[in-house]
This record gives sequence, structure tokens and C-alpha cells, in this order.
Amino acid sequence: MAVRSPAINVMMKAADRAARGLRRDFGEVEHLQVSPKGPGDFVSTADLKAERILREELGKARPGYGFLMEESGETAGSDGEHRWIVDPLDGTTNFLHGIPHFAISIGLERAGEIVAALILDPIKDERYWAEKGTGAFLNDRRIRVSGRRRLADALLATGIPFAVHGDHARFGAELAAVMPAVSGVRRLGAASLDLAYVAAGRYEGFWERGLSPWDVAAGLLIVREAGGYVSEIEAEGNPVATGNVLAANDHLHGEIARLLTGRVAWSRPAPSA
Repeated sequence: MAVRSPAINVMMKAADRAARGLRRDFGEVEHLQVSPKGPGDFVSTADLKAERILREELGKARPGYGFLMEESGETAGSDGEHRWIVDPLDGTTNFLHGIPHFAISIGLERAGEIVAALILDPIKDERYWAEKGTGAFLNDRRIRVSGRRRLADALLATGIPFAVHGDHARFGAELAAVMPAVSGVRRLGAASLDLAYVAAGRYEGFWERGLSPWDVAAGLLIVREAGGYVSEIEAEGNPVATGNVLAANDHLHGEIARLLTGRVAWSRPAPSA
């Protein structure tokens, strides 16, 4: 039985309360009031309500901590050292289209380092969580990254640039480099769950550019604590800060990075005579 710290219990209580509202609203998705937030990017009343609940619950439990939240931005705390990094609804587009693949993501940052993390999938009732140095868990079961060692056996996940967002040409080149080398590439539309799935061994790796801290703060710690490797795609640096993320098992991370950055070209072996 996994032992949860007070911080994880606080995060789970807050996420569970927010998830109840998301599940109710998801059942009535056709009636949601939706306001445009930008080209191809929408925020629902459910998203805003979930953020208010999370702020209220986390703030009540740890009143001195700061916040970095997708909708309301950054709020400094009197503590000065701790900060919650929160995405109340990762996968908003899925949610608004009635696709049951979205999550609540909460990371706890201490002095610039993520030390505790939770990703909750409200529909599947899956809770991925971790604390620095204690391992990663799905509900109460310890999880590990995949042990696959061959790119040809690997299933990867990614995020696709849309509308005016991202570098479409660069993504096309990356996809063209990766697709012939692996068994498949998936785009399910929620970066936090993509990272959680890497941690649970469902994917061998995930890459995406242009993400925000609330998209990845929790997931990167969970991958690390599950024995995976996370990095900036092509440079030294903090992927939470840059938003250019590559996460994979330790066997394949380097090979995937070389494909993405063009440092190696993959070619299919010729068939034997």
C-alpha cells in the first residue's frame, strides 16, 4: 500500500472535488457556455469553475503558498518558497467535443523545483502521483516506465501544432523523421496524460514543443520517479521553463532525441535475400 504524504493528500482532496464538477459538466457538454480565448483555443465554464475550486481547496490547506494557474495566471504567496502549478482542465478541446480524455494536473514547486505531483483523469478515475525520491504511482500501484529497448517496438505520443500555434513545418519534419522508425505515434490531446502514460509504460516516449509550465510540471516529475528520463528536446535547460519537452524510457530517450533534432537519419534495413 502506497503511503501518501500530507501534501499529496491535500492535492488529491482538491482534485477530487474539482473532478466531481467536471464529470457533471462533461455529461452536459452540449449545454456549456463557451467563450473564445483565441484562435482554435477555448475555455469553458467548467474549466473556470474547476480552477476556482482548486484555488480554494489548495489555498485553504496551504494558505501561504503561491499559485501559477492556466486561467488566472501567477499569484505570489507569503511563503515565498512554495508554489502550486495547476492546470484545472488539460484537454479542454477534448472536453468540449465530448471526448472522454482530459485531466487535472497539479504540481507543487519548492524553491524552483517540482517536489510533488498529481494528474487525475476524472473519467477513468486514474490518479497518477509522485513525490521526489519516493517513486511514482497509479492509484496505489507502483508504476515504472516501459522496458522496451528497440525503436521499432516503441509507441510514442506527441502534440500537433494547430491554427496559428507552433511551427507546423518543423513538426512535419520531426514526424517524418520519427514515423518510419517506430511502431506508432499517437496524438490524444492532453499533454499531462501523455506524460502519465509514459510513466505507466503505456508509451515509450512523448515529445512536444511550446507547452506551458502547467501542462508539464506534474507529469515530468511523475516520469522521473517512474524511472524515465526527461529533457529539453535539443538543448540543456529546464523543460518546464522552455516548454519543449522530451520524455522517454532511459533506453530510447537518446535515439528519439537524435531523430527529432536531425542528428541521425533512420533508414529501414533492407529485406534479407
